[in-house]
Amino acid sequence: MPRIVCDIVSAPFMYSTHEIFSRMPASASAQLFSHIAEKEKPLMKAAIDTLCKQRKLRPVFVERKPKPERFAWLRDALGRKQNEGVAAQLLQIWLVGTQSKLLCDFLDGFGIAHDEHGTIEEVPAAPEKAKLAEVVNGLLEKYDPAVVAVYLHAFQATDEKGWSTLEELLAEDPRLKI
Repeated sequence: MPRIVCDIVSAPFMYSTHEIFSRMPASASAQLFSHIAEKEKPLMKAAIDTLCKQRKLRPVFVERKPKPERFAWLRDALGRKQNEGVAAQLLQIWLVGTQSKLLCDFLDGFGIAHDEHGTIEEVPAAPEKAKLAEVVNGLLEKYDPAVVAVYLHAFQATDEKGWSTLEELLAEDPRLKI
């Protein structure tokens, strides 16, 4: 079964999915939740139901909030460790569903074989830092920097070891902070 590039696992010194959500820029989370609400309505309803049950709330309490408040509530809820699974699922669906061109451009920059959605079988060895910086700079010029940062943090967490060069770049480049 192919690995989705953003199938998050826990690794030392890397953000887990719930940590990515807790740090995610509001602009990126609004894009994510808008996509899920419009294209994946049953998934959005199930996510809200699950998150509300944990807080002993009725789903209608969240569903009736204006979008900005609802999205902020969801981002906060998904930023909790107990919601790692729900957060990972929503992040994967959004990235593959709306950001596949970004995923493909990233992988193409290194000559990594992938399917049309930007999914790969296995994460290869880390590229040299100079090449990585070149590819990332190209992505930042072409795509929303907040989305690029979220994707790169998610990609870094796809493998238990991650790419040491990407870890360095994420720590050093202020454009990639979430």
